[in-house]
Amino acid sequence: QVQLVESGGGLVQAGGSQGLSCAASPSQRAFFTYGMGWFRQTPGKEREFVAAIDYTFATVYRDSVRERFTISRDNAKSTVYLQMNSLKPEDTAVYYCNAAVALVGRPGLRFYWGQGTLVTVSS
Repeated sequence: QVQLVESGGGLVQAGGSQGLSCAASPSQRAFFTYGMGWFRQTPGKEREFVAAIDYTFATVYRDSVRERFTISRDNAKSTVYLQMNSLKPEDTAVYYCNAAVALVGRPGLRFYWGQGTLVTVSS
């Protein structure tokens, strides 16, 4: 069982920066094998992909955040980060951490979610 705990949300002015963290709890020896990602959701809309990083540290981003957000991971701390710069009001959302964990003994992935952390960008 993987538990994800996010932190770092809050209120920030447009143009500012905010960093989010997501720690796997308890510390996972296999964390380095997990695909980790960030998603976000606003009321009335579907949850949308923001960024992801795999076990090779390869990253992928949503087009609208590619030049502004940076995802990174520290396997020793079982933690993934999202550094958000040049924030815009449209970045306001609840941000969720996601872990994609390979199943043991058979093909496939199991997905885990954090509880979410609210980021509000004021104009």
